Amino acid sequence: MKLGVFTVPLYNMPANEAFKYLSSLGVQTVEIGVGGYPGNNHLNAQELLSDQKKIDDYRQMLTEEKLEVSAFSVHSNHVHPIKDIAEKAHSEFIDACRIAQKFGIDTVITFSGCPGDFPGARNPNWVTCSWPPEHSQTLKYQWEECLVPYWKKTVKEAAEYGVTKIALELHPGFCVYNTSTLLKLRKEVGTAIGANLDPSHLFWQGMNPVEVIKQLKGAIYHFHAKDTKLDRRNVEVNGVIDTVNNRDILGRSWIHRTVGYGHDYGVWKDIISTLQAVGYTGAISIEHEDPLMSIREGLESAVKFLQSVMLFDKPADLWT
Repeated sequence: MKLGVFTVPLYNMPANEAFKYLSSLGVQTVEIGVGGYPGNNHLNAQELLSDQKKIDDYRQMLTEEKLEVSAFSVHSNHVHPIKDIAEKAHSEFIDACRIAQKFGIDTVITFSGCPGDFPGARNPNWVTCSWPPEHSQTLKYQWEECLVPYWKKTVKEAAEYGVTKIALELHPGFCVYNTSTLLKLRKEVGTAIGANLDPSHLFWQGMNPVEVIKQLKGAIYHFHAKDTKLDRRNVEVNGVIDTVNNRDILGRSWIHRTVGYGHDYGVWKDIISTLQAVGYTGAISIEHEDPLMSIREGLESAVKFLQSVMLFDKPADLWT
């Protein structure tokens, strides 16, 4: 495994400064946003795709800081009910695949997307229960008429650019948000569909990341290192489906935290060890969304924490 960082929180720093800073911390890989919600502050795909020299210079910049690219990220809603939004998301995703090919990367990270509840809808509709019957009808429409057809077509297009691993983040608000929905889409579409596993989204849903990792053996294509802290009193009063504003820290049932501030060393050692056991050898990519820490403090704390729990070498074969 290699220690990485999703560079988006450093959006105010030029790419060369961000890379130099991360390298000084001991970071080995970077995950770079190239569109969608993460934006493209550190890499404008359209700009680089039009000029091979800019690509070469960018690669040299990474080499000088001894950094590798773990994946390109373009989190967005490819099946948004508003056509223009969906088309923009798709276009940015394909550009991410094109730039991945130029860098020799086979992994692009995104969301599954979430359609509306009928043709002509204006907003996505995330269904959280199967009853009343209208909810099941909505799910049937979303999966059979929107999600599966889109991804069947898109994985073929991505493969033309050498992207064979589409790492979907299991994120509530989108159709793929837990283990079963990821496996459902993977079964329908094929093994190009896998997970960008982020324990922070699992913790607050009541899932155990260790068991999820076991269940998704062979389907984990990338990993986000982010934690979640649950406020047990608020959970006991209001549950975990929380629409309280993210800035209302004391009023929410949960908030995202830097690794180690939601769960202790033992939990994270089990997560890392289980990743090792299922054969995951990719990046452990820090994503900073902690509302109680500055960006630098959050990143540097996460780096130190993960350096003490990660397994960087291949395991020894003691029984040969």
